[in-house]
Amino acid sequence: MKLNSKIPFLKNKNFHIRYHILFSYLLIIALAIILIWGSQILYLREFYESVRIRGAEDAAEKMSEKFSVSEINSSDDFDKLTEYFDTIASNNELSYMIVDSYYSVIQENNKNMTYQFSRKDIDFLQKNANIKGNPYLTCVEGDAPDTKVVIICSVLKNPDTSADCYLIVSSLITPMNTTITLLKHSTYFVIILLVVFSVFLSVIMSKSIAEPIQKITESADKLAKGEYKTEFDGGRFAETKKLAKTLNYASAEISKIDELQRDLIANVSHDLRTPLTMIKAYAEMIRDISGERREKREEHLGIIIKETDRLAALVSDMLDLSKLENGSQPLNYSSFDMNSKLRDIVERYKGFSEPNGYTINYTESSPVFVSCDMGKIEQVIYNLINNAVNYTGDDKQIYVSMETEEDFVKITVKDTGKGISEENIHQIFEKYYRCEKTRREVVGTGLGLSIVRAVLKAHNFPFGVQSTPGKGTAFWFKVKRDKESICVQ
Repeated sequence: MKLNSKIPFLKNKNFHIRYHILFSYLLIIALAIILIWGSQILYLREFYESVRIRGAEDAAEKMSEKFSVSEINSSDDFDKLTEYFDTIASNNELSYMIVDSYYSVIQENNKNMTYQFSRKDIDFLQKNANIKGNPYLTCVEGDAPDTKVVIICSVLKNPDTSADCYLIVSSLITPMNTTITLLKHSTYFVIILLVVFSVFLSVIMSKSIAEPIQKITESADKLAKGEYKTEFDGGRFAETKKLAKTLNYASAEISKIDELQRDLIANVSHDLRTPLTMIKAYAEMIRDISGERREKREEHLGIIIKETDRLAALVSDMLDLSKLENGSQPLNYSSFDMNSKLRDIVERYKGFSEPNGYTINYTESSPVFVSCDMGKIEQVIYNLINNAVNYTGDDKQIYVSMETEEDFVKITVKDTGKGISEENIHQIFEKYYRCEKTRREVVGTGLGLSIVRAVLKAHNFPFGVQSTPGKGTAFWFKVKRDKESICVQ
């Protein structure tokens, strides 16, 4: 059963946590006070009587057991036994007597005697102990007002004696009125102090717990309004500190995403506007100037086609990246020789690299089969080589290498450019990020490395980048080997 389903004001959605904690704490205190009052005042008399009765029963049981196992061959033996009985009677504030079947008293301890037994009483106790059960317990009114006497009668048996003996134990239950009155007054005083202290403590505790949450809420409101530099303070509690730390991290990440989003919009707008502007300009030139001049018209149409291809490539890369990031593009795994694939890709680049003075260096190795989506991994290699073309040094050298490991094949594409600084290297795979302005025209759409990251993450393949300023940059990734395939040399 939920507490707030029974208490109407706790159902209020705007009910503050401070008041919730305060009310809960006061409710616990109220329950504690009720328990104290009930145990100390309402049930004290019953508890006292049950303790006295249980004490008399335990004492009678110990005396009977001691009598049954003791040697009673002489008066000294009997004196030792009665000394044991006297000790138990003194410790439990009760009296006892041992009588025979002829109602004669053999031994008695009347120091705490609270009831005078007649022969009729003894006969009644003996008969009930024999008939109704051993031991027999009963309560009678005491001689003093408002008192009770607990009487227990047990049959005593011992192998050294053939005579029947009976143990009669009596314990006085005195009235508790005076004690209860004193406890009431003391309990009133304790309850008043407890209530004052509890209210004071609960107010402090509820405030100390609610205050950091309130501060975090206020900071979250600022964050929701676009103040991404907002700092979250978690106070002194470990849980709120952890929450504040998480929100500070989230705030920083949201700030980065917001900045990247603005950059993305600016870059996409620029990249879309540039080819569209070129297409419009050359279309107008064909209409107004080169319409009748075949040579000029062909030149202008070629530029329009080139810009259209560039625009289509940009849109295609954006769609591919979106599908990879949201997982809607499945991977088609196949097994192929990575050495042959790298050789083919480098051969395809000759039509571009040789006329433009680039040299793509690749040293072939032994055939090694891998398992992955061949088309996607081809796209990764193309994008890394395109990136190296954009940023390699004046020598226009690009190095592609392959290393075979136990479970993976490591592919590395290295350029000889200016390199990437340490503070910029962690952003290198972000969309449209460029760490420097290149003097040559950039090949690609600015999404190449983001596509590389998305493809390799989809495969769950390791990847990374190493760069030394002034010496170039090396991008690497690993592809899972297919050890079940057999390579034919």
